[in-house]
Amino acid sequence: MSKLIIFSAPSGSGKSTIINYLLTQPQLKLAFSISATSRAPRGTEQDGVEYFFLTPEEFRRRIEAGEFLEYEEVYKDRFYGTLKSQVEKQLQEGENVIFDVDVVGGCNIKQFYGDRALSVFIQPPSIEELRKRLEGRGTDAQDVIESRLAKAAYELTFAPKFDRVIVNDDLETAKAEALRVITEFLNEE
Repeated sequence: MSKLIIFSAPSGSGKSTIINYLLTQPQLKLAFSISATSRAPRGTEQDGVEYFFLTPEEFRRRIEAGEFLEYEEVYKDRFYGTLKSQVEKQLQEGENVIFDVDVVGGCNIKQFYGDRALSVFIQPPSIEELRKRLEGRGTDAQDVIESRLAKAAYELTFAPKFDRVIVNDDLETAKAEALRVITEFLNEE
């Protein structure tokens, strides 16, 4: 039976890097969950590949119909979410579905699928280290960094709700631990 693996973490904790590493491990049979969004496609993005692109009205209608496992309105009329039907389709195709979602979405998916899902929280060693990483990226203005750090402090309070917490102090160690934890979970009957 296919399973679900949920990753959540504060911005800058290395979650995307760890997920991308796991996706290169063919023995795990992982497939990325394709989310829906109400934003317009960017560059070469295609509907059903990077995202399912919906209008804000369509997104709201599908929320009302209970079609989402989780969703978030990030800004007014800018939604992101996970469609139950898409996840079920991927599971039926024998894929183990991997999610990169916020902490609330991660808790919602885990609650819906129970023991069929493993929820993993990637934790930075400290808020100070997170600050260094975000500043080191050089991509965000200082006020954006401050708001990300405030959000991170809130998100860290969710760590105990996750099945596993991996502290990303050293990236290679964190990748190896993620691989071990997920391999064990997928091999459980």
